Amino acid sequence: MTATSISATQVASPAPAVDEVPLKTRLRRAERRRKLAYLSLIAPLAIFLIVTFLWPIAALLKRSIDNPEVVGALPATSAAVAHWDGQKLPDVRTFAALARELEAVRGTPALAAAAKRFNVEFSGGRSLLMKTTRALPLDPTQDAREAITSIDARWGEVATWQAFARASQPYTARYILAALDHTVDADGNVIAASEDQAIYLDVLARTFGMSLVVTLCCLALGFPLAYLLSTLPTRSSNLLMILVLLPFWTSILVRVASWIVLLQSGGLVNQALQALGLINEPLQLVFNRFGVYISMTHILLPFMVLPLYSVMKGISPIYLRAAQSLGCPPFQSFWKVYFPQTIPGVAAGSLLVFILSMGYYITPALLGSPKEQMASYFIAFYTNETINWGMAAALSTVLLAATLALYVVYSRYSGHGRSANKGR
Repeated sequence: MTATSISATQVASPAPAVDEVPLKTRLRRAERRRKLAYLSLIAPLAIFLIVTFLWPIAALLKRSIDNPEVVGALPATSAAVAHWDGQKLPDVRTFAALARELEAVRGTPALAAAAKRFNVEFSGGRSLLMKTTRALPLDPTQDAREAITSIDARWGEVATWQAFARASQPYTARYILAALDHTVDADGNVIAASEDQAIYLDVLARTFGMSLVVTLCCLALGFPLAYLLSTLPTRSSNLLMILVLLPFWTSILVRVASWIVLLQSGGLVNQALQALGLINEPLQLVFNRFGVYISMTHILLPFMVLPLYSVMKGISPIYLRAAQSLGCPPFQSFWKVYFPQTIPGVAAGSLLVFILSMGYYITPALLGSPKEQMASYFIAFYTNETINWGMAAALSTVLLAATLALYVVYSRYSGHGRSANKGR
């Protein structure tokens, strides 16, 4: 090859650009842009859920352990007793800080809130703080400890300061323990609450029991109804589905009031039973647990039917026909071939109805007696009547924990959980 041909070849084939980006880098950049595009699409929804759902739940959980009243009104005294050994009376500086801060917050809502919180830990604590505040200011020439104990001798007792130290902690497990019928004694040990205060475990058991009964009633009524909807022709199925969804278009208050009219002593149900000669006197069908079950089952039935229907609609009838053609009786074909395929719908509907039942408030309040009130009634009571946000948040936290536990069980034993485990 001559020198002329070599130089021509070199000119014909250009050298690769120095700044050319490798293919792998371009692919990574394209993938990054695609992920950013997806993120920009879901970002508004994610922000909305965080602001309206996750943030309130986090604030609620914090409120169940928050204890800001005493430490907010008397910060210096609270800081002093935080380092106190609890064996003997605090030093003079702690008494002086108490007198100085009580005088500063005299007549303010902060003092009233602190006195109310102290009264929870120490019987008579509210009157003690108010009496001490009214006697201030102290004589500057007098020892602060002697001056305050002369106002009320209870300040000279170690038990008083132990209670004050518990009340002045910024965070406390007292509300969570109270929601589980436990408390903390003077030595800081967790003990069972007294019989006159141990009510919340019974309330939680009643809530879970009533929710379970409503879930079973909805399942007993919803399963055959969903099966009928999935097997009927489309026109008839759509008509029945409209009837199932009618409760969604009616206010809960209207539905509860309607059941009161139907089930009361002079209502249509009792009149019909008496007209048929089945009863001689009206039955008590309302303002008891029976009426609550009927109304809650009627309200929550669509939440059971819809998940069941969505699952049953996807089950091919060929499986039943094949089983029966092989000699399997109809009931065994249904139980062994068809029913196992509906388990995801049964689990989803039961979980949905059970969780909704645990949070019901209006229906038991209007149709039930005091013995039928669920945990949501006490949450509303502490929120609206006594303004005790700590107890309301603690009871809500217990219900939230139960809901999360149910969801974990559902995800573990549902079809998706089993398939994931098999994949591993």
